Amino acid sequence: MYPEGHKMVRFLKKICMTGCGFILSIASVMADEVLMPFVLASTSSGEVAAVTSEVKSKLTGSGFDVVGEYSPYDGAHVVVVSNDTMKGHAAKSDFGAYGAIARVSITRNGDVTEVVYTNPEYMAAAYRMAVDMVDIRKQLEGALGAEKDFGSEKKLTAEKLRKYHYKFGMPYFDDPSKLAKYGSQAEAVKAIEDSLAAGKGATAKVYRVDIPGKDETVFGVALNGTDSEDCSGDQYIMGKIDNSTPRHTAHLPYEIVVSDGVPYALSAKFRIAINWPHLSMMGDGSFMSIMCAPGAIEKALIQASGQ
Repeated sequence: MYPEGHKMVRFLKKICMTGCGFILSIASVMADEVLMPFVLASTSSGEVAAVTSEVKSKLTGSGFDVVGEYSPYDGAHVVVVSNDTMKGHAAKSDFGAYGAIARVSITRNGDVTEVVYTNPEYMAAAYRMAVDMVDIRKQLEGALGAEKDFGSEKKLTAEKLRKYHYKFGMPYFDDPSKLAKYGSQAEAVKAIEDSLAAGKGATAKVYRVDIPGKDETVFGVALNGTDSEDCSGDQYIMGKIDNSTPRHTAHLPYEIVVSDGVPYALSAKFRIAINWPHLSMMGDGSFMSIMCAPGAIEKALIQASGQ
């Protein structure tokens, strides 16, 4: 249900005396709203570089800070944003750093350039955050627009997302990979900065966001491996499974969260599944087509963590 202080709760309290039973039934339906991982903001015929410049201007003009960006492969660019409100929300939850950013992708798909962003409400539920991030969703809508939500054929509500796993025996949000261990937060953060700068594991730094008031930092990590070397690479994985329209480019990049001196990463099996909940297990463009990826991604992120 909605947390105390949510606008819907305040609204219900004001008018409950005139028909509480009916209103509460409406609230129940809204609480069961199906959520999608991505929002298609707009499409155009513009080139990726020009649209990216326009998108960044809209984001910064609407109260977001661009904390990083990269081009994972030709025809695709990802801009990562945060702000003080997002970091404040993240600080209220264990491992809330995953939700301290939003990813915005600009992708050429045929003759069309798509602008897509991660849905903060969906991610807040998947990351079990204490705040529903509706305010950030509205801020992104105001900046970029919202033509439609997409990315899942499953009827996933916030309640279901908080306990989501792809299938029996598959990992949950609270089954992360522990990548390394250091004596302090500062030591761990420095090791990751150094490793990413050196390109260990064919990785590179996309962004870093420190969470206020706690020893927690999130890094965005580009995975630059090629399929001739391994199958951890962004281009390799997306080429196998990102074949629908609109594209899921805003799935990238992956994260390392450093909490109290320990670098963690979400299991790639979970991290991929929350952005493709309906991905089939077998066949072309399925989990089986990238069966080597979860282990390869974990290995790359371990090296990025300085091990």
